[in-house]
This record gives sequence, structure tokens and C-alpha cells, in this order.
Amino acid sequence: MTKKYNFDEIISREGSGDYKNGALLRLFGRTDLIPMWVADMDWATPPFIVDALKKRMEHPIFGYTLTPRNMWTVVRKWIREHHQWDVPEEWMTYIPGIVKGIGMAINVFLKEDEKVIIQPPVYHPFRLTPEGNRREVVFNPLKELPNGSYAMDFDNLEQVCDEKCKMLILSNPHNPAGIVWDIETLQTLAHFCASRGILVISDEIHCDMVLTGHKHLPFAAVSEEAAQCSITFGAPSKTFNIAGIVSSYAIVPNDELRKKFYEWLEANELNEPTIFSPIATIAAFGQGEEWRQEMLQYVEENIKLVVDYCAQHLPKIKPLVPDASFLVWLDCRDMGLDHDALIDFFVNKARLALNDGEMFGPGGEGHMRMNVAAPRCVILKALEQLKEVY
Repeated sequence: MTKKYNFDEIISREGSGDYKNGALLRLFGRTDLIPMWVADMDWATPPFIVDALKKRMEHPIFGYTLTPRNMWTVVRKWIREHHQWDVPEEWMTYIPGIVKGIGMAINVFLKEDEKVIIQPPVYHPFRLTPEGNRREVVFNPLKELPNGSYAMDFDNLEQVCDEKCKMLILSNPHNPAGIVWDIETLQTLAHFCASRGILVISDEIHCDMVLTGHKHLPFAAVSEEAAQCSITFGAPSKTFNIAGIVSSYAIVPNDELRKKFYEWLEANELNEPTIFSPIATIAAFGQGEEWRQEMLQYVEENIKLVVDYCAQHLPKIKPLVPDASFLVWLDCRDMGLDHDALIDFFVNKARLALNDGEMFGPGGEGHMRMNVAAPRCVILKALEQLKEVY
């Protein structure tokens, strides 16, 4: 295949106000680090998205705007073609971010004494957002498998779930481990939650970055039970590197849940996208397939580099090959370092900024999460810096 896009180009983010570099001193104590933590890409946002935004900016008035009529048609077509899920347009709405959407759902659907179940090690806002909204969080930790991957623990779920548990936040595909959940797992989870009146919030932001022949299954599409007990959140932002342009959406098949949630969003004008969000979304889902395919191929090669390099030079660091996304979960437990020593090793010795595994909750101890959505020479330099101090 002739490659059309250049993922080897190094682009300085200086002057862009980016969080990945701008927060290094505050969070890591120094600025001379290769930033491999925040889950955005160091590649240029696709040119067709930039061009669409530039075209709108040629008009000098940035007043109130209507959502373009064809936006949901484009989103619906993308979901149908990529995930074989036919979503009626009335099931969909804009939301101002997935973590914000989780907070909104908590406030709409949960009483103050009701609880939220999460499955650690998992994306840390799944814990922080309910706790910040004064809801108790219940842990249903994943079971570690011999190959370093994970499975859901339904025996434990049965034990920890009581009558106050009314929401479960699902990471599908899973972050940080990159797991694409199989249909049996999702159907079992759906049956458990539907039979107990538990609302499932399925965060599917990584669904369009499935790797190496895996297949993403939308939670709500695996059974009628799943459809009727769930809200799905998605976005083009991770796949097309437009996280700063908030472009998230919700899908709610159940009429009663949808009416309650969407009326609350509408009353607070939280369902109205900003001027650039629909433009970026239409460009991404309307023109993005070729770029996405090239990006995924490059990500797979970066992951292979990390796996092979660790096997050869860093045998006590064991990367878990993700089924989806550009995030690699590193098992560093064989290094024999406690939490502080492991952070010191990566930050102060190897001069790398990764996400600390403990932030993802129980089961994350002794792990680090590495973002490999960067030019290959940057990934190689990071690995060489690890080797120097290993």
C-alpha cells in the first residue's frame, strides 16, 4: 500500500498550550522528560480535518450555529459500517466530553446513597468522577490471566454488588490494558446488570482503534438486555487526534432512559455542540478511513518495537500487547521496585513521563502505561533511555 501520510514527522508542540508537556513540571517535578502519558497523539491532526476547520474560519462571524443536518447521518454511517450496529438518529446526542457525560449520568440517575461499580485497573476518572460527586465506588477487580491480560470476575461481582449498586462503568475496549471484550463476557455482564436494575455506562472511545485482527463489539449491540440497560459514550477524538475539539456523543436505545437523560441535557443546554465540533466530526468520520488505516498500521509497528526491544534488552519489563489503542500496559513487577522507586526509575533516571499504574486502582501496582502514538524515533529514544539505566 502506498502511504499517503507521514507519521515519522516530529512536530514541536511548543506554543500550543498542550497538557502533555505543559503539566510536566507540576506533575513530574521536571521538564526534561519524553512525555508518554496523556492519551493524545504527537502526530498532526489529519489534514482533511484541519482544512474543514480552516474553511469555516474563512467566514468572519462566529455566532450561534445550528448542528449540521448531516452530522448524525455521517456518525450513524460510520458506526454501521465499522461496528455493524444500526443506530437510529433519535438515539444519539452530543455531550461535552465522556468524563463529563459520566458525571452527568451519575447526577441524573443515581440517588446520593447509591453506588457505582468499576473494574480496576481502569481509567482513573471512573473512580474520581463518582467520588467527586459524593457517590461510593465499589471495586470489582479484573482477574489477571497467565498471559498478563485480564478477564472479568463475575464471582467477585456477585459478592460486592448490593442493592445500592445502581451503575457500572464499563471500559470497552479496556483502558489501560487494551482489551477488546468478547461477546460472552459482554452478554454475561448485561444479564447480570439488567436483572439487578444496574445502569451500564459503556465508554467506547477507543473502539475505532482495534488492532491486529480484533473486532470491537458495542456493548448495547450484544443483546436486547444490554441495549435496554445501557448508555454508550463515543467520540472521534482519540482516533483522529482531536481531543481538544470536544466531539463526544451518547447513544441510548432505551426510551425511558433516553427521555430522562436527554431532557436533562437539553434543559441545561449541554446537548449543543460548539461551532467546530460538528465540522471536525463530519470530516473525521466522512473522510478518515484511509488515515485511520495507516495510523493503526504505524501503531502496530510501534507496539512491536516496544515488545521486541523489551524482550531483548529489558526482560524484566513485560509489555501486554493491546487488542486496541496506542496505550501499552507495562508489567514492571519483576524489577522488584516499590512504588516510589519505580517512579524514580522512570522519571528521574530514564527521564520518561508515563502514567503510574497505581492510579488505575487495585491491580495496577508495579505497572506503567506507555503512550506509543508518536514518531518511531521518539519511541526508540525512550526505550534507549530505559536501557541506559536498566
